[in-house]
Amino acid sequence: MRFGEPVDEQRLADLLRPGDGIDTLLTADVYGQGAADELVGRALDGLPRDSYALVGAVGHDFYEGERQGAKGYPRFTDAALRGPGDYAGYLRMATERSLERCGVDRFDVLLLHNPDRTGFESEAVWQAMAGLRDAGLTGAIGVAPGPANGYVLDLIGCLERFGGLIDWAMVILNPFEPWPGELVLPAAERQGVKLITRVVDFGGIFHDDVRPGHELAPHDHRGFRPAGWIEQGAGKLEQVRPIAERHALTTLQLACQWNLAHPAVECVVPTLIQEIGSQAKPIEVKRAELAATPRDVVLSADDVAAIRRIGDNANCMALKGGTPDHEGEALPDRWAIDDALLAVADRWAIDPRTALTLAHT
Repeated sequence: MRFGEPVDEQRLADLLRPGDGIDTLLTADVYGQGAADELVGRALDGLPRDSYALVGAVGHDFYEGERQGAKGYPRFTDAALRGPGDYAGYLRMATERSLERCGVDRFDVLLLHNPDRTGFESEAVWQAMAGLRDAGLTGAIGVAPGPANGYVLDLIGCLERFGGLIDWAMVILNPFEPWPGELVLPAAERQGVKLITRVVDFGGIFHDDVRPGHELAPHDHRGFRPAGWIEQGAGKLEQVRPIAERHALTTLQLACQWNLAHPAVECVVPTLIQEIGSQAKPIEVKRAELAATPRDVVLSADDVAAIRRIGDNANCMALKGGTPDHEGEALPDRWAIDDALLAVADRWAIDPRTALTLAHT
């Protein structure tokens, strides 16, 4: 995704290799159309299988689908590619190939990667995912909506419908982006689904080396963020810094601690970025900071609430998935709210018109 400076493959493999306090590694088969899996395989080479946890993700069909520009490859549930009767076969094939590239015989967790509406709602999809667990190809299964923010009602509905099958879910959540991910926390907790939270670093702000005037590389994925996000984020960082210092935490560790203070959150996943410039922290230092994050939550309830107030971002963007401001035909990543999703909203006291719409940037 062109974050920061390019990193050579050996340095990246060394960074990814489990050990020194971080023993969980995430991959997705579509990244580099399998190249990321192969790099993960290099990072894992020679390690005992029980010494680390490996999380995989499948769902984008780069085997038969054609890339659709910046939108990437279609989901395997695209009706132009196959019907429900072929979902299980595709998922097994994709999982086995991803495992082969990683050089292992099973995942610890396998996520359904960026599902379309069919992926959230199809019994055939989730029975097929459960079948992979039953076959020993993964120890647990989960869902990873994205890549952008949203999918609130879709994810809650998925957890309601298939919570008995689903072990894990992944959402975007950090102190400066509590909305809308926080809306799914009660449903995950009630269903006993554990959460992986990603983008904990808020585009690098919590690494404390992205400051006003910071240079982004051409085509850096963070370029989609609205103008002024770095300046605003840096200003908020100074407001929460005293809380971090009071608890002897780095700002990255503060962000991780804030996420982990929510009962449903079991795992935090910041993006480790080698930023441009001589003042940037080496990614190895960022990894060490992450590894040194206290496992027990040291923040008080008042700390958590104060950070939430500072980071409030409610209604700052148009969301993906089921949203009240979508008009026209359904797209793979955005669709109108229908009666079924309205019923989900009603059960969880979410007013889509006020809770899921863009009001300001």
